[in-house]
Amino acid sequence: MSTSRRRLLLGGSALGAGALLAGCTSNETKGNDDNDQTKVSGGNNAAPGKTVTIGFTAPAADHGWIAAITNNAKAQAGKYSDVKLLAVDPGRDAPAQIAAIQSLIQQKPDAIVMLPYDGAQLTAVARQATDAGIPVVNLDREFADPAAAFTLIKGDNYGMGVSAGHYIGRKLKGRSGAVIAEIAGIDTLQLTKDRSKGFADTLATYGLRVTNRVAAQFTVDSGQAVTANLLQAAPKIDAIWNHDDDQGVGVLAAIRQAGRKEFFMVGGAGSLDAMDHIKAGDSPLEATVTYPPTMASSAISLARLTAQGKGMEDLVELQVPKLIVLQSETVTKENVERYRPLGFKS
Repeated sequence: MSTSRRRLLLGGSALGAGALLAGCTSNETKGNDDNDQTKVSGGNNAAPGKTVTIGFTAPAADHGWIAAITNNAKAQAGKYSDVKLLAVDPGRDAPAQIAAIQSLIQQKPDAIVMLPYDGAQLTAVARQATDAGIPVVNLDREFADPAAAFTLIKGDNYGMGVSAGHYIGRKLKGRSGAVIAEIAGIDTLQLTKDRSKGFADTLATYGLRVTNRVAAQFTVDSGQAVTANLLQAAPKIDAIWNHDDDQGVGVLAAIRQAGRKEFFMVGGAGSLDAMDHIKAGDSPLEATVTYPPTMASSAISLARLTAQGKGMEDLVELQVPKLIVLQSETVTKENVERYRPLGFKS
């Protein structure tokens, strides 16, 4: 990935808070200045507008990050007097979520925010909504067909690996023989592959590489089990990157049980539990790289603006962007308090 890739960073409550700017050029002059004057006008997108109904669907909240997605979406919708949120029970798998969305389409909401169980499996039903004239905001897990969504907002999985790689690379710079371990999430998922690639690519710029790698399942139990195996296989480690702070609860439990203290660790996603450890300095966890569930708040704001025919604040264009990729930021002891409002409970 080129470092010049353009990204737009959005906060959960910032989307609808300001003016949509429209630039215009005037030939009016002031005094003897006969240069064109550039004027900017706009309106307050946060002000109540046309009442809209926004459908919402996300997988069942069996994971701290997913629970935070739903909580953030509901909280953001509650901030707007002109939004009615129509949340549907997604069921236990992709087919159940498809059925729920088909029922939602029949209710003809003004927009739908959709975090699919699986982007590829939910593409067809998202296209059904789009073809029915209902704009879809694709949240995080991408559809196979870009035409299935009006807008995609997602985290930067490759960027998570880049951020973790830079933190570890800077601390171990010049130590070509350093032992670096990686505790990934579900290996069959593209997001895991992207995170691992970003990590490996960035470490390589420091002359470093991953020497021990295991994969968990984004759960506490799996994190503890694979970490116990990792620690037995590697008698000495210099640094660990764990992809997910939810499974990180188990990772830290295994480290405590083994009594290992010779390495430092970086987490992933930005949970409050991880931030508490970072602030207290009571574990090897020194930092975590964000994958903010506040993107659900931003998705609701995007859906509201889209349904009301508005664009985003501070952008000249008349519609919201087609793609928004959030930065993966590094949380350390020095800045942890700033990031706590974006954290989630594991």
